[in-house]
Amino acid sequence: MAGIQVAVLCLLLAAQLQLAAPRALRLQVRDHGRIVGGSEASVEDFPWTLALLYAGVQSCGASIIGSQWALTAAHCFVFFPQVEVYSVRAGSSSRGSGGTVLYLAELYEHELHDDTSGDYDITVIRTADPFPLGTNVAVANLPEDGYDPPAGLAVTVTGWGDTETGDTPDTLRKVDISVMDRSACDGISPIGREVTPRMLCAGEAGKSVCYGDSGSPLVSGSTQVGIASWGSNDCEAAGAVYVNVGNLRSWITSISGV
Repeated sequence: MAGIQVAVLCLLLAAQLQLAAPRALRLQVRDHGRIVGGSEASVEDFPWTLALLYAGVQSCGASIIGSQWALTAAHCFVFFPQVEVYSVRAGSSSRGSGGTVLYLAELYEHELHDDTSGDYDITVIRTADPFPLGTNVAVANLPEDGYDPPAGLAVTVTGWGDTETGDTPDTLRKVDISVMDRSACDGISPIGREVTPRMLCAGEAGKSVCYGDSGSPLVSGSTQVGIASWGSNDCEAAGAVYVNVGNLRSWITSISGV
C-alpha cells in the first residue's frame, strides 16, 4: 500500500477480472484483497458489513448506516462512477453468495475528495430498496460529530481479502487492532502522504488491511469509527489509514439524515 490506496483494494475490473493500471500514491490494483493476521468471522457478529459489487463481482467493502444508506470509500468508484453497475450484498459471510443483493440508486461522493492525497475518501450510498434488517443485517451506530478516536482504542475491521499467505478466502474475516497516534502513522507512507484530521490510523505489522479491503468498516463495538482507505505498499509491514467517520459525521448526516 505505500501512500497508495487500499483502493484498490478495490477490484473495479475492466473486464470483470482486472482493473486499470494504478496511479502513483494508490495501492497497486489487485484482483482481490486481504485481512492480514486475522481470523474467520460471522456476519451475524458484524451485521452491518456489506460487500460492494461492480457488475456482480465483489470489489470493495461497505457498511449499513440506515434503512437505505451505507458508507464506503470514495476511491472505490474512481474508475467507474456509474451507479447503475453497482450493488451491495448484505447478510452473508460468504464471498459471492447468500444474503440479499440490493442495487444502488445514488452515490454521494464527498465534494472535497482528492484521489491523489486520499483526503475526504468517503461516499454515502443510497440503495434502491430498504435493507432486510434482522439477525444478519443491521445498522452500525455512528459516533458523535467531531469524535476523534483516541490512541489505544480497541477496534476491529472486517473484510474478504486474501490472508497473509495470499489465499483468497470464501468467508468474511476480521482482525482486532488498536488506533494509533497520528504521529505514529506518518511512517505508513514512505512517500510522505499527509495524514489529515479526516483520517485515523490503526493496526500494526502483521495486523492490517490490504488490497480489496477498501471501504470496509472499522468499528469500536457496534460503532463505526473508520472506513478502510490507504496504507503502505507492504500490507504486512504496518497498520493502515482509515477515514475518520466522526470528523465527517455532519456531512454524512446532511446527505442521509442519519
